Amino acid sequence: MFLTLENRYLSHHQKVFMQHKPYSYLINIQYLGLRYAGWQKQKNVKTVQGTIERGIRYVLGHEDFTLLGASRTDSGVSCEKGAFQLFLKSPLAAEGFLDKVNENLPADIRLMSLAQVPKTFNIIQDIAWKEYHYHMGFGQKFHPFAAGNLSYFPESPSLPLMQEGAKLFIGDHDFRRFCAMDKVTDNYRREIYFSEICPHPMAGTQYIPSNALVFKVRGNGFLRYQVRIMVSVMIHLGTGQLGISDITEALQSQERSPLVPHAAANGLVLFDLKFNDL
Repeated sequence: MFLTLENRYLSHHQKVFMQHKPYSYLINIQYLGLRYAGWQKQKNVKTVQGTIERGIRYVLGHEDFTLLGASRTDSGVSCEKGAFQLFLKSPLAAEGFLDKVNENLPADIRLMSLAQVPKTFNIIQDIAWKEYHYHMGFGQKFHPFAAGNLSYFPESPSLPLMQEGAKLFIGDHDFRRFCAMDKVTDNYRREIYFSEICPHPMAGTQYIPSNALVFKVRGNGFLRYQVRIMVSVMIHLGTGQLGISDITEALQSQERSPLVPHAAANGLVLFDLKFNDL
């Protein structure tokens, strides 16, 4: 598996964690990202990691532990199934642990499952794939109650064109024109295993409008804002602002600037992930 500069940094620190805290546990999580400034703990802002750490600290009665997340989602991004690794100096009394922590977490974060993992397990290097879903509604503005996980676009793009565009992402490509440029990335190649856009499974029910769509994409890793820029590209394609040739050329380009602005965060969900040998 490729390693970005950021992943190399995290992998090094994971080895340090294991030296001083040799017991580790893989915990699956869900959260609504609307109220949080992303996963990663930061000073003076509410984050998913910081909130979970407070809950675990209360249950354990100490702060001699470390968390390392499998995916550092951005501000406003939600998660259907994510994971983090908990490092401890001594074995965890696992019975009832998840229930106790969940009782001390807000309603928009839930720990789902817990399993001890071997010392060889590396939550950064052992990811086989991640799958993201992006939920969106078009045309007439929908009910505000749906806005937590549904992004709004006033346009009415062509679904067949968007579906044609989604297929172009499948395979191993250089996605430098489909991401935000930052200093932690030194490799823009990513492999996309599938990429499709289709009607939302709950379209026309509850608060989800009948013209809602969902973009589903699975790959071996994603660059910052990559999925949100892919969504924006497909919308530009569906509304005639881009052509198929613009996308194919961008996938071969060495230019270091996003093809289009990224879509909003509130439609994006980390839907699932898979680890090797687990």
